Amino acid sequence: MFRRFRQLAGIAALTLLTLIAGCYAPYFANRAAGGGVDAAAGEEHDVPYDVHDAFVLTQDALRGEGVLFEVKPDNKLITLWRDADEQSGVLGSLVGVKPQYRYEISVVPQGDRRSRIVVNVRTQDMGDQNLAKYQPTARLNLFAKIDQLAAASPPTGGTPKAGGVNYALLPNEDLKALAKRVTGSENNWRQIAQDNGVKSPTDTAGLPSVWVRNTLLPAASRDSGSP
Repeated sequence: MFRRFRQLAGIAALTLLTLIAGCYAPYFANRAAGGGVDAAAGEEHDVPYDVHDAFVLTQDALRGEGVLFEVKPDNKLITLWRDADEQSGVLGSLVGVKPQYRYEISVVPQGDRRSRIVVNVRTQDMGDQNLAKYQPTARLNLFAKIDQLAAASPPTGGTPKAGGVNYALLPNEDLKALAKRVTGSENNWRQIAQDNGVKSPTDTAGLPSVWVRNTLLPAASRDSGSP
């Protein structure tokens, strides 16, 4: 009887392993084909720089955090898969599946000297309830790091080099106040905003300087070439 019991147990174990393999064979085939991947809602961040400068800043910020990535065409990049902090489920543990995440980033022009950095986080084998903590702001503080790099070494590619003067904004100064200070009329803020890729007089966050074309400036300021 004991021998018969062992035979039955062996058959049951073999049947269970066959069922598991049958379940996971299409699962692994689906993953190999790019399936089994969930996407969380993306995050966006506008910067007062052209697409090239914004793309370089994004790469520098990722390198500073030790994040490896692949550069793609059209100002896009994809980070390599990274292991998440989450524990694998029971079935995932049986086959060595670990929850992972990565970022898909693109930089989109918003004007001559303004860009939008769009970051989507993608996950594998992770519940939706855990997605929020892998967003770029929560996980890497990415957008703040980009702004810090820009403040430390402002890009110049998106700033005109001739035909105007760059002015630093005074504390609590918006474009209307700047226009009145340097051109004599606050009504010139609209042209200044257009030239600097901003949409409102208070849309100045992150601007290292404001370029004012010569045609708006008094002769003395234009000739001096300085604020």
